[in-house]
Amino acid sequence: MLKGIGASGGIGIGNAVIIKEEDLSYTPKKAEDIPAELDRFRKAAADFCAETETMAKKLKASASENEADILMGHILMIQDPYMSGEIEKQIQNGQCAESALESVCDMFISVFSSADDELTNQRAADVRDIKSGILRILLGVEKTDISALPAGTILAAKELTPSMTAGIKRENVSAILTEEGGKTSHSAILARALEIPAVLSVKDICSVLENGQQVIADGTKGEVLLSPTDTELKIYTKKRDVYLKEREELKQYIGKETKTADGVRLELAGNIGTPDDAVKVMECDGEGVGLFRTEFLFMDREQLPTEEEQFEAYKKAALTLKGKPLIIRTLDIGGDKDIPYMGLEKEENPFLGFRAVRFCLQREDIYRPQLRAILRSSAYGNVHIMVPLVTCLEELISVKQEIEMLKQELKEKNVSFNKNIKIGVMIETPAASLIADLLAKEADFFSIGTNDLTGYTMAVDRGNKNVAYLYSPFQPAVLRSIEHIIQCGKKENIPVGMCGEAAADPKLIPLLLAFGLDEFSVTATSVLETRKNISKWTIEQAAALKEKVMAMKTEKEVTEFLKEI
Repeated sequence: MLKGIGASGGIGIGNAVIIKEEDLSYTPKKAEDIPAELDRFRKAAADFCAETETMAKKLKASASENEADILMGHILMIQDPYMSGEIEKQIQNGQCAESALESVCDMFISVFSSADDELTNQRAADVRDIKSGILRILLGVEKTDISALPAGTILAAKELTPSMTAGIKRENVSAILTEEGGKTSHSAILARALEIPAVLSVKDICSVLENGQQVIADGTKGEVLLSPTDTELKIYTKKRDVYLKEREELKQYIGKETKTADGVRLELAGNIGTPDDAVKVMECDGEGVGLFRTEFLFMDREQLPTEEEQFEAYKKAALTLKGKPLIIRTLDIGGDKDIPYMGLEKEENPFLGFRAVRFCLQREDIYRPQLRAILRSSAYGNVHIMVPLVTCLEELISVKQEIEMLKQELKEKNVSFNKNIKIGVMIETPAASLIADLLAKEADFFSIGTNDLTGYTMAVDRGNKNVAYLYSPFQPAVLRSIEHIIQCGKKENIPVGMCGEAAADPKLIPLLLAFGLDEFSVTATSVLETRKNISKWTIEQAAALKEKVMAMKTEKEVTEFLKEI
């Protein structure tokens, strides 16, 4: 059995078809006729955009508009004056179109790959897709067509790019296997949208597999069986049928309130990175947006987004939600999340560096336009402001003072906004947890960011394989911190939510219920399953489980115990 990352749930059974990478090798040469070389690049880029737009239309029909927007994002990236301008500049300096394209794209890939979060990392895959697409056109290499795969195909590739995924016919592909990619990669997002099981990051799968070989892929557990026995086929066929039945049963939770078995009402929201993602939250029956990561509006650009551009983005999301809550996190950038045009200094320890609210409070030229845009958008929906990476009370007070000043400014200009807009704190550092009682007196709400809270509490880089075993929300230190934060919020009667990945973990949900969490914010596709898992528990049952777990001394003890629930 081979192991990978279960990125799209379900079980696929079928025969392997290995998609080999196109040969895009070339011999670099100097551009002898620079105007002609510029024309070559521009024509290839235009052909790429036309080709991509056609694929996006197909994907919109087979998945949804949200997924099609991933491909449309490729067009926006290559048409961005900064990216295309840099490529043309290198051609004007004597490079051939292929070399110029490759060097500029590789620079972007390096920037996105160095970030500490998977959502930014996935941009690197997008740029690789753009690079290979235009390079293929420049070299005259025929595109790999995966639209005519036979029924029952287990598709295997080194990396499944969004452009490749767009050609998939879901009725013919039983599962997807790749050597690269993670749960938040666009390949994973598209696989989930198409409801195709996917196991990513399976080491050397293209070398190990043979075309036509029978395969079982478990996209839930991240397991792959090659040449299964008759007994294994029977077991997994039954598992597949059970899974499909459970997925069908989830539909009964559409339109239902999110509540426990004994009727305690909770809020179940979605996390988004762009205003268009709010559409997916609504499609998946989310009750609002618990986290809008605004840094994505600042990426893939040559210069800062204007206040007007930001306002339109926040307004669009607010209108899409039709009065449901929209929690907008202010810019979480700096240090590890480098944006070339911002000229940020390289830091030895970016996780402890100049980022998020620390950066924003010292860059009024960036922060004030964003806060004004959010305030203006609050006239169009139920908009809240959330401040990231708070470590001391002064930071929250300073942000609130900035907002009050901007409110007065807008009032004098007769610009509409919600005068009572709520201002909350993202609790994601041990410092914020320790002073949660103080922060709760100043904040209108809390949202726990479990990814960073776990990393900072355990002093562990989850990307470091040598210490990754310590990265778990089930560590007693992390559980105690979460409980403490929620208790502090309760004492001051402010709502407490959770927007980290852990909010959707079925093993953690009963503990969060017992702690008194008010809001769960998860990926849009996890909404119905989270609602179902919440509905299984009474508060009394959850409290009894919590008493046992909180008496345990090790993470292993906790996880072993919770396996049985």
